Amino acid sequence: MCGRFANDATTDELIREFVAEGGRPEDWWKSWHGAYSIAPTESAPIVRDRGEGRILELVRWDWQSPPNRPQRAPLINARMEKLAAGFWAPAFSAARCLVPMRGYFEWTGEKGHKTPHFLHGDGLLAAAGLTWSMEHEGEKVRCFVVVTREARDAGGEVHDRMPAFLTPDTWDAWLTPEKLTGQTKLDTLAMLDHTSADVAATLRGHVVDRKVSNTRTVDPSDPTLLEPVA
Repeated sequence: MCGRFANDATTDELIREFVAEGGRPEDWWKSWHGAYSIAPTESAPIVRDRGEGRILELVRWDWQSPPNRPQRAPLINARMEKLAAGFWAPAFSAARCLVPMRGYFEWTGEKGHKTPHFLHGDGLLAAAGLTWSMEHEGEKVRCFVVVTREARDAGGEVHDRMPAFLTPDTWDAWLTPEKLTGQTKLDTLAMLDHTSADVAATLRGHVVDRKVSNTRTVDPSDPTLLEPVA
């Protein structure tokens, strides 16, 4: 799964990396300076294409649960294997996005003694995501989830799931505003499976300080959250 990630890039860096334009800069661009810890229900930048090119938006990491599922914890991940049918199908068909991140955190060990690991590449990563506008506390709020896959390579050493990452040459195909139907759904899933497996092979991880584990006390502006510890 992916239950915490880091995106320390400023909006200017995100624009340069993802060629994103638009949005309402007065709303959030000046206040976003990156975060070394982003937890469920917090906001993070995503990239999407509404038909006029890529744009950056600051969006809540959360999703409204299905009517038959009690809301016990935030719904934050969508399994790649279940995108084409059922609950995730509408968003997969029409509302895909990228979730920029420096890397993500996973934990190993027994409850109460878990060890945090940071999984990353050489630069910014682009996780596949879905985005939708939904009700939250009586207001319409845009939300996103991170698409996950069976973990490979370094990611598989600490958890059985990991984010499904895309390479720059596949961003346009994933972000296309055209609705996916029939064979295009299957082709897009095949592309995501192949590309995310390739990216997984380039990732590596290291143990980080346990101070990242407590979302109530962690300082998201602390760059040492990503540093390896002995």
